[in-house]
Amino acid sequence: MDLPGQPALSTPGLSRDLPTPGRALAIGAHPDDIEFGCGATLAKWAANGCVVNHLVLTDGSKGTWDPDADAPALITRRQLEQRDAAKRLGATGEVVFLGEVDGELEATLELRGRVAYWIRALRPDVVLGHDPWRRYRLHPDHRHAGFLTVDGVVAARDPHFFRAHDVGHHRPEALLLWEADEPDHVEDVTGLDDVKLAALEAHASQFETTMGELPAFRKRIRDRLAEHGARVGVGSGEAFKLIRPL
Repeated sequence: MDLPGQPALSTPGLSRDLPTPGRALAIGAHPDDIEFGCGATLAKWAANGCVVNHLVLTDGSKGTWDPDADAPALITRRQLEQRDAAKRLGATGEVVFLGEVDGELEATLELRGRVAYWIRALRPDVVLGHDPWRRYRLHPDHRHAGFLTVDGVVAARDPHFFRAHDVGHHRPEALLLWEADEPDHVEDVTGLDDVKLAALEAHASQFETTMGELPAFRKRIRDRLAEHGARVGVGSGEAFKLIRPL
C-alpha cells in the first residue's frame, strides 16, 4: 500500500485519465505557465463540469525583451491576458495573483502559507503545478513555484500548519506535476489542441519572447501533445508525475 505523499516505488506502466474532479487548482510561476503545462487537461475537465481555478505566483513583469518597457503596464496586461486565457479554457473558478516580483520568487515559509491558504480556501480535489525536481531546470521561478506547490499541499492538508488561517485544513486527492523527467500519468486530451493553443495565444504579450512565429509555435505545441499522447496510444496527451494519496 502506498503511503500518503509518497510516490509508488515502482510504476509498471503509465496511468491514464483521472476521474473528472469537482474542483481543480493549477499553480503556475507566471501568467501562461499553466496553459503550457496543463491547459488542455483543464479544458477537458472544465467541459465536464469541473470548477477550474488558477493561482499565479509572480507578476510577470520580466516578460519582455524591451529594456524600456513600462513594467506596471505589462503587469496589468498580463493579468488581463491570464483571465482571458482561463475563459478560453472554459474555467469558471477563481484566477488569483500573488504578485511576487517576476524572477525573484523564493520558496519561503511565508509564501508557503499563502499557497496553503488558497488550497484550503478553494478546496481542490486535484492540484497541478511545476515539477520542482526536474533536472537542470534553469528558471528559478519554476523551481520555487514547484516547491511552493508541493509544500503548500502538505501544509494545507494538516490542521497544525498555519493555524491562523480563517479556513479549515484541506487534503486534495491527487497532485499532478507537469514537465516531469519521468512522467507516469497521461491525460487524454485528443480534440483539445485548438483550445490549448487559443488559451496560450491569449498571452499576446509573450509572442516575441516565448512563442515566436505563430505557425512554428503551433506546430511545436501540437507535436508535443502528439508525443505525450503516443505514450498511451491516443492522439493528444498531457503527461504528468502523479502523486497520490496525499
